Amino acid sequence: MLLEQYNVFLARDTGIERERLREVEQAAEAPHAVIISGLRRAGKSTLLAQMARKLGSARYYYINFEDDRFLGFQADNTTYLYQLLVELFGERKIFVVDEIQNIAEWERFVRRFMDMGFKFYITGSNASLLSKELGSRLTGRYVAIDLFPFSFKEFLNFQNEPSFDLNRMTTAETGRLEKNLLAYLHDGGVPDALKYPKLPLLRTLYDDILHRDIVTRYHIDTVSVIKELAFFLMSNPAGLISFNKIKEQLKVGSVNTIKNYIGYMESSWLLFTLNVYDYSVKRQQIAPKKVYGIDPGMNNTIGLAFSPNTGRLLENAVFLALRRQTRDIYYYTTPNGYEVDFYLPAQRRLIQVTQDFRNPATRKREIRTLLDALQGLHATSALVLSDANEQPLEVNGVSIEVRSTAEWLLRQ
Repeated sequence: MLLEQYNVFLARDTGIERERLREVEQAAEAPHAVIISGLRRAGKSTLLAQMARKLGSARYYYINFEDDRFLGFQADNTTYLYQLLVELFGERKIFVVDEIQNIAEWERFVRRFMDMGFKFYITGSNASLLSKELGSRLTGRYVAIDLFPFSFKEFLNFQNEPSFDLNRMTTAETGRLEKNLLAYLHDGGVPDALKYPKLPLLRTLYDDILHRDIVTRYHIDTVSVIKELAFFLMSNPAGLISFNKIKEQLKVGSVNTIKNYIGYMESSWLLFTLNVYDYSVKRQQIAPKKVYGIDPGMNNTIGLAFSPNTGRLLENAVFLALRRQTRDIYYYTTPNGYEVDFYLPAQRRLIQVTQDFRNPATRKREIRTLLDALQGLHATSALVLSDANEQPLEVNGVSIEVRSTAEWLLRQ
């Protein structure tokens, strides 16, 4: 099994170079474990393979704990496992390990071998399990890297689109870029789903996450409830949700059940929830949350929409671009009750996403919202993302940038 896994990993198609590879490389010289966490089939193993090619095939051991032949394997068996690896490959100082969360108390094994001078590159598909275990035994001894499906830039590379010079865009190039953005919002960025578009791979992936990573792992009996909840959330990207209203809608006895189920979906990288920005932590917690999907293609495949969801999917894509950079993101409700899509407190920056800022009614509404927000927050900058670049606007001494969403996504 170990020989087979190693040979399959060596022969793996490494595809386009992922943007996160640079972060993995930067962590190579440090003794810390490198933990790559993210959605199933988002390319974590491929990212490991890209790093392994740079390491050289004679320097590492490879283990894939997703293999069903590892069922029943315990952390106590790792000494014997290491003995087998030495017999097969000789002595090496680097472990490359896939889907480590399938092994109970895996952090004990990692900690023990790190103490002996071994380096680890690890993937996992459950954010909460990884964070809990890392915090208990590997505090300060790991580098965490989140890997999402393809960004818009990676999507273009995968599609072999010629590069765009954003400083000298022709009208035709602008049109081509916008067309590609619509394709990205429709198809998403899951590599296999893009590679084999005629196969229902996004549906299969969604079912795997729901049943294997959530229902089975958390021993959920009310399968119909969590399926209905997931379907509702996937149908409402960038929508506001209230735990209490969902509880009533699904006729569930406890709000905590809804909170737990949504937490399981977040831990499995199916979706994200966003809090309102408020100086009161309590108000942040009880206010409605916004929900965003991990991939627009999955939202399109799973969710129900009676009309094109382009505006919401555009906002979802902007959220994913921001989330790749920071977790410190909020939405904001102004003193007069208007909603700003995103607020980045570290930058004191407001971001509003709209499809057509040139529409007079839309323009008036968005400027009114940002003006109210600027007064309520004392933010220092604001950005409107729409379908075209414009000259900045001056509102009460604050410059509001107006940028093409497609071009902005490419610069992230």
